[in-house]
Amino acid sequence: MSITQTAGVSTVARLNSPQARARRARQRLRERVIETVLLLCGAASVAITVAIVAVLVLESAHFFGHVSIFEFLTGTVWTPLFADAKYGILPLVTGTLLSSGVALAVAFPLGMVIAIYLSEFAHERVRETLKPFLELLSGIPTVVYGYFALLFITPLLQATIMPNLPGFNILGAGIVMGIMIIPYISSLSEDAMRAVPTALREGSLALGATKLQTSIKVVLPAAFSGLAAAAVLAIARAVGETMIVAIAAGQQPNFTFDPTESAATVTAYIAQVALGDLPHGSIAYQSIFAAGLTLLGMTLVFNLAAYALRRRFREAY
Repeated sequence: MSITQTAGVSTVARLNSPQARARRARQRLRERVIETVLLLCGAASVAITVAIVAVLVLESAHFFGHVSIFEFLTGTVWTPLFADAKYGILPLVTGTLLSSGVALAVAFPLGMVIAIYLSEFAHERVRETLKPFLELLSGIPTVVYGYFALLFITPLLQATIMPNLPGFNILGAGIVMGIMIIPYISSLSEDAMRAVPTALREGSLALGATKLQTSIKVVLPAAFSGLAAAAVLAIARAVGETMIVAIAAGQQPNFTFDPTESAATVTAYIAQVALGDLPHGSIAYQSIFAAGLTLLGMTLVFNLAAYALRRRFREAY
């Protein structure tokens, strides 16, 4: 028998030894345990989401047993806490969308400029220094943002360009919400732009384009799916904001499209009622679940839009 054959027989014997088989059995057991734990974690997230939806649907069903769905979705008067209660959700929906629109108008241009700078112009050391400070904006408590809007942004607007601006308004709250969601747009947009292949940049520069022209006309279109998804997800975050609008926008459910007026949002109303003394099971109390279900539907639409944009405009290199 040759040396190679002898080594092969020895290797096979070691692999088939009781110790080796026991070790492989323990490894398979560990892998199955890890797979089971990961499966349970994933299933838990799904179960929690299903439970939340189930609670909202069941409680909303009781509410819609007393209030017409048509009236709820089309009514323009929302006074559930009054004796002559009206349950038209449109004032809260328009307030939510208006504040989110102002926030996006502030956050998207600033976030894109920051993302372009960090992705295309900033030195690596500068980028690694600025990004943590930028992302701190999303870690500041929203109640602090609310008082910042009420005590600084609104008085600043009143002292400069809008002397007749009321103390509670959607504009000031929306501006501060836009500052809050800047990290969502800038970070996600920068990641999308940095994923664009370097060869596209080099080809543009080789044809005589400047670095700015390359960033705007080559990198941005190539990363469009990521940029659109970042914008939609930032809107979804703004739609779910509570404390800023509750503090700075007022809690008057006005059906308006003017950002300089006071208005209420869906989340602000939920916070207002949840902290009150309404009896459990009353129609006014159950209205917060119907409002929450509406907000869940709005957020779902935004997330589906982000997913569709990613799939529609995704570039594969």
